[in-house]
Amino acid sequence: MSATWKRDFASGLIVLVPLLVTIFVLSWLYNQIRQVPLNVVDSDPLQVLLTIVVFVLLVFAIGYLMRTAAGSLLEAGLDDLMNHLPGLRIIYNASKMAVETAVGGTDELQAPVKVETWNGMRMTAFKTGQQASDGRELLFLPTAPNITTGFVIEVEPDDYEELDENVEDALTRVLSAGFGEANDSEISLDIPVERADDRTDE
Repeated sequence: MSATWKRDFASGLIVLVPLLVTIFVLSWLYNQIRQVPLNVVDSDPLQVLLTIVVFVLLVFAIGYLMRTAAGSLLEAGLDDLMNHLPGLRIIYNASKMAVETAVGGTDELQAPVKVETWNGMRMTAFKTGQQASDGRELLFLPTAPNITTGFVIEVEPDDYEELDENVEDALTRVLSAGFGEANDSEISLDIPVERADDRTDE
């Protein structure tokens, strides 16, 4: 009975906690957008909707501008300016790389690989598509379960093994601290089984 109670409680948490976190994040975003000083309408929901529409239009406008020569010069100038600001350049470059990673697709930048760090211990890393000055490939080795931190390592092409899995599976493994790979066929429940020859007639 105790094991069943614990299993039911854990299953409920697995379903409920991510839902509550999602609702909390959406509520936080809603309140932040609601405070944007775009006082055109009196209704909060309409103001939030209008702010989102304006933001989307601004994103499309800037994206269209980046396709032109003027946009490329503007981006290069902005990057150069931010890279001359101590401290802020780290935040700027990290956030820019995060956005590029999120919207740039997963075919090239984040191909999952296995790297042998030391003495037979292998860790999950991701290809960046970049190379060091000596020709070694740059890999990102994330920490678990927080993949926003990690290490950038330089390895020879023969020092890592490409995985026959997609990025989502590899990220699930890292984000879940290794528990995300388990499926029903791999989970063994430690339930004692009473064999027929062990029973005695009463």
